[in-house]
Amino acid sequence: MFIDNARIHIKSGSGGKGCDSFYTDKYIRGKKMPDGGNGGRGADIIIRADHGIRTLLDFQYNRHFTGSNGTHGSSKNKKGKDAPAVIIKVPCGTVIKDVHTGCTLRDLSHDKEELIAAAGGRGGMGNRHHKQASGGEAGEERELILDLKLIADVGVIGFPNVGKSTLISAVSNARPKIAAYPFTTKSPFLGVVHHGESSFVIADIPGLIEGSAEGRGLGQKFLRHIERTRVLLHVIDAAGFEGRDPLEDYRIINNELKKYKDEIARKPQVLAANKMDLEGAEENLARFKAALKKKVYPISALRKEGLEDLIEGIAKKL
Repeated sequence: MFIDNARIHIKSGSGGKGCDSFYTDKYIRGKKMPDGGNGGRGADIIIRADHGIRTLLDFQYNRHFTGSNGTHGSSKNKKGKDAPAVIIKVPCGTVIKDVHTGCTLRDLSHDKEELIAAAGGRGGMGNRHHKQASGGEAGEERELILDLKLIADVGVIGFPNVGKSTLISAVSNARPKIAAYPFTTKSPFLGVVHHGESSFVIADIPGLIEGSAEGRGLGQKFLRHIERTRVLLHVIDAAGFEGRDPLEDYRIINNELKKYKDEIARKPQVLAANKMDLEGAEENLARFKAALKKKVYPISALRKEGLEDLIEGIAKKL
């Protein structure tokens, strides 16, 4: 199951108490010497990006994270132990927001990038400093939103059932569900496409429809996953499945991108006319190219025809 949004509660550990202790022996003739040690620091709550994690599914069941307290100081100037940090691993591309302030705390885009989301409390001071011993600071407590936006070089867009899943399975190592009905893909898939000695990551975005920018068909939920992509691969159904007009579909999708975010609409696009093995595709493609006057790659994802030229075109655009 692909989960791209979660709400969690975190609380860092409190600092240990400073010790109030005095040392005396026969050599100092009854004069008491303060020897109370400091308390240990409470555990930090650290959120760390991990490229091996692809979803926020774990946070559906585990929403509360609490750090241990530092141990108290003791006599003979012994400092209490610092509590070990609590590490919360999230996918690369996770945006962390504070629920109560609405502020974005960090965008963890790179592997091993991390944020101290809640700092552990400092330990109290022992009386060895010739002052009265003090208690440790309380840990921080926060409600956070984890918002995952996939990181990919290429985002595949288009209407439902134009063959996006078939295409991504043909050119990459991704294995999305494929069937002959719309909305087969219910969540984004990532795949790696190899091109010579290089490679790029491609994301199969569930089909968009008219009104996606306003949330129709869960459009907004999926549109945000193409925000980080460098290039959009726009797949059209050249055969006009179910009487659809490829040119009109192209214009509708681009209009939805512009309504959602103008900078996404300005991303470079590679156009792929799929289902060229079906009747009527050649005529539709000719009309499509005449209207747009743009480079279009004719392909058949099912028969794996024209894919080498398409991959070459995407690589050049990247």
